[in-house]
Amino acid sequence: MSNMIRRTFVAISVAAVTAAAPIAAMAQDNPVIASVVFQGDQFMQFLQKGIRETAETAGAEVLEINIDGDLAREIQAIDTYISRGVDAIVIAPVSAKDSAPALQRARDAGIVVIALNGGLEDGSIAHATFSTANRDLGASTGAAAATFISETLGGEANVATLAFSSLLPEQSGDRTGGFKEAVANGNTINILSEQDAWMPEAAVTVATDILTAHPDVNVIYAANEGGTVGAMQAVLNAGRAGEVYVFGIDGSKQLAQGLLAGNNVLQAVTAQAPITMGTMGAEAALQVLAGETVEAQTTVPALLLSRTDPDGVTSFLESIQ
Repeated sequence: MSNMIRRTFVAISVAAVTAAAPIAAMAQDNPVIASVVFQGDQFMQFLQKGIRETAETAGAEVLEINIDGDLAREIQAIDTYISRGVDAIVIAPVSAKDSAPALQRARDAGIVVIALNGGLEDGSIAHATFSTANRDLGASTGAAAATFISETLGGEANVATLAFSSLLPEQSGDRTGGFKEAVANGNTINILSEQDAWMPEAAVTVATDILTAHPDVNVIYAANEGGTVGAMQAVLNAGRAGEVYVFGIDGSKQLAQGLLAGNNVLQAVTAQAPITMGTMGAEAALQVLAGETVEAQTTVPALLLSRTDPDGVTSFLESIQ
């Protein structure tokens, strides 16, 4: 990671946080903001942290819910918030398409809608969207893997993937598709297994089974934090450190520590900026409530974290402590 990328990442974070102060004076008195996420991993926890701290600093009441990947529960939550008359919903929607009707009802009811993470296919529903393209996340890690395979494995690799297509097919497909396209650039890639496993415990089991069924697998790609953690542990449990290399998506304390560990298992991950994204979402909600115009689409930069750049990994780790 270059110094320029690190400075950009930090500058965005600082700008997002410092911008919250004047918003407190602009927003209506004591607005109620609903914060909705679709799972409880560290990324989503940080996303809600950014929303909560920014909104509460501005004097807003924050209601939080994690719908655990259940679209029906998300719809029920949105309808409940409509009935309650919240002022804004800041949401990481479970589906870019299927979450739309309920959020359109919220918009029609006069509620400010801010979409985070994957956003919505229909860009007219949300007042503002803050996202990092899922395909770009996969492509970032895929490019790092392509370089590694070219330089370390002679340009050929036997790859297994861990995804979450049965949970969120759109996001999972984009992350995995982006990776597979990028990793094949200049290399011969043999995909031997493609499985679903997005929670650490399940991912350990699935990755272990893959390594048993396909002992020639030497690269595992996981499309989220839990899958990456599980793949890492499975390689270590199998005594295959130095033989099987893991690449993933998301940034967390555990993954950063994995990149700094001496076992040479985890090679690179692409991290998002969830606190920054949540902060931006809450700020936008407050600005709209204050009658201001906001940008319809904002891209929140991703951050490649690599074993080859320990200083960058350490900086990231310090930023999330």
